[in-house]
Amino acid sequence: MLKTWAPFFFVLLWSTGFIGAKFGLPYAGPATFLFVRMVFNILMFILLIALLKSSYPTGRQAFHAMVSGLLIHAGYLGGVFAAINVGMPTGLSSLIVGTQPLVTAVILVTMTDERLKKSQWLGLVIGVVGVALVVQGKMTWPPGTDKTWAYVFVLSALACITIGTLYQKKFCQGIDLVGCAFWQYVASAVVLFPVALLNEGLSVEWSGTFILALAWSVVILSGVAVLLLLYMIKQGAASKVTSVMYLVPPVTAFQGWLFFDEAFALTGLLGFVLASLSVYLVMKAKSST
Repeated sequence: MLKTWAPFFFVLLWSTGFIGAKFGLPYAGPATFLFVRMVFNILMFILLIALLKSSYPTGRQAFHAMVSGLLIHAGYLGGVFAAINVGMPTGLSSLIVGTQPLVTAVILVTMTDERLKKSQWLGLVIGVVGVALVVQGKMTWPPGTDKTWAYVFVLSALACITIGTLYQKKFCQGIDLVGCAFWQYVASAVVLFPVALLNEGLSVEWSGTFILALAWSVVILSGVAVLLLLYMIKQGAASKVTSVMYLVPPVTAFQGWLFFDEAFALTGLLGFVLASLSVYLVMKAKSST
């Protein structure tokens, strides 16, 4: 039963990362929040490596793990947290970075000999229409939000997660997953520290809400989610995660409405449906090749 539902649990946990960010950001700047999270991630993964008898990558493997970590954690999460921090709705930020499979497909077609199926081309077209409907639709933005910077941050996050995913696929194959994550968090913490110190003064208001948001980010997202992924890899079900990742934006949007009253018009709802369908078409066609 767990094998069947594990991909859905994983996606549900992943979608809460955007909500956790919004809960914690009033009490710490985005770089500070992430730096503190990375420090606790490092400590937790030292324990996990010991318990699971995993290995620490060395040499080139450690280097590639750190590069991928800078892109996937410092770059991607940093961009998402910064966008949410300046007022971007969680559902919209999730939707934009959730188009990563579409962007990846375009890159592969442009830079390699890979060709897309008709269903993937249809998915790309539908995805553009869906994102346009959401962006143009009436969504709840805080008054006075600088939308330009919000889009700059989230598009930077999209670029980082796209490049980071391609880099990890090319250079991190065969590296122990837990050990790889350890070096990813170390590299991210090193880069985030000066940013948090110089721009935000490493200021944290240790409220109950912040502690809960931090604990959820560390234990549930970085801990339980990774262990769940390890379980799926062992059971041969990891590939099924890609078939349900299209659910992340609408699930995040629902959570944003539930916790923060982030409303959107019917055109926005239609946009989420179309964008989710587009990712499903692209990823389903890819997984069947």
